[in-house]
Amino acid sequence: MTALPDSVDAVQALLATRGYVADRRLATALFLSLRLQRPLFLEGEAGVGKTELAKVLADATDAPLVRLQCYEGLDVAQAAYEWNVSRQLLHVRLAEAEGRQGDREGVERALYARDMLLARPLLAALESEQPAVLLIDELDRADEPFEAFLLEVLSDWQITIPELGPIRARHVPRVIVTSNRTREIHDALKRRCLYHWVEFPDLEREYAIVVRKVPHAPEALSRQAVAFVQRMRGLDLFKAPGVAETIDWVNALVALDRMALDPASVSDTLGVLLKYQDDIARMQGGDAQKLLQEIAVAAGTA
Repeated sequence: MTALPDSVDAVQALLATRGYVADRRLATALFLSLRLQRPLFLEGEAGVGKTELAKVLADATDAPLVRLQCYEGLDVAQAAYEWNVSRQLLHVRLAEAEGRQGDREGVERALYARDMLLARPLLAALESEQPAVLLIDELDRADEPFEAFLLEVLSDWQITIPELGPIRARHVPRVIVTSNRTREIHDALKRRCLYHWVEFPDLEREYAIVVRKVPHAPEALSRQAVAFVQRMRGLDLFKAPGVAETIDWVNALVALDRMALDPASVSDTLGVLLKYQDDIARMQGGDAQKLLQEIAVAAGTA
C-alpha cells in the first residue's frame, strides 16, 4: 500500500496525481481524518466531488474501496451482514442424514458460525485484510433509524452480531460519509465524524478541474464553458449544475467538434447540464443568450 500523506500539502499533491483538485480546507479535513482515524462527513450539493474524493483516495493509496450506496429502506441485511440461510438449511439436512440430530447444541453452534455469515459492505470493510476506504454514500437517502446502527461502527469500529458477539475491525477503515442534505443527519452521528461542507469551486479551480478531466478540449472552449456554468449557478434554477455536469458538458461539446460556445451549441446541449425541464425552458427563453453576452463582454470580445 502507498503510505498516507504526512501533511496537508502532501494530501493535495496526492489527490492531484489522480486529477482531483482539492482546496486547502478540504485537504486539511481529509488529512485530519486520516491522521486521527476519524470518519469524514461531507455535505454539499450533488456533483461537487464528494463521492469522487473517496474513489480517488482509494486509488491513490492502493486501498480497496468498499461502497455502501444508501437508499430508502436500507437495512442491516443489505448494509452489514446476513446469514446464509440456504447453507444453514443444507447443514441441517446433512446433520439429519448423518444421524447427528442428538447433538443439537453442536448443530446449532455450527449454524451460527462465522462461515455461515455473508459479509455486506460494512462488515467487509471491517474485515478487510488491509485498511479499506469505506464510502457510505448519500446517507440522507437512508431512513433515520439506520443512522443508529452506524453509531457503533463509526465510534467503536465493530459490529455486534447477536449470535456471534462483536466483530472488531482488523484495520480501522478510512471512512467517508456523504450527504446531499435532502434531510438533516442526526447530531449523534455527526459528532463521531469530522465535518466539511463541499462548496462549488471558484472559476479558476473549476477550470483547473476541467483541464485535468478533459485535457483534449480547446482552451477557449473550456474557459467559456466554465464561465458560463459559474454564471448559471447564480440564477434561480431548481437544480444548479455541479462540477460533474461541467465536465460532461465540455466532453459533449468536444464530441460535437465545437471550438467555442455559440447560442446553437448551448441550446442543443442544455440537457447535459440541466436535468429539469423548467430550468431548460428558462435558459432557452433568453437567459442563455444573456450569459453568453456577459462572457463575451468579460473577455473583451463583444
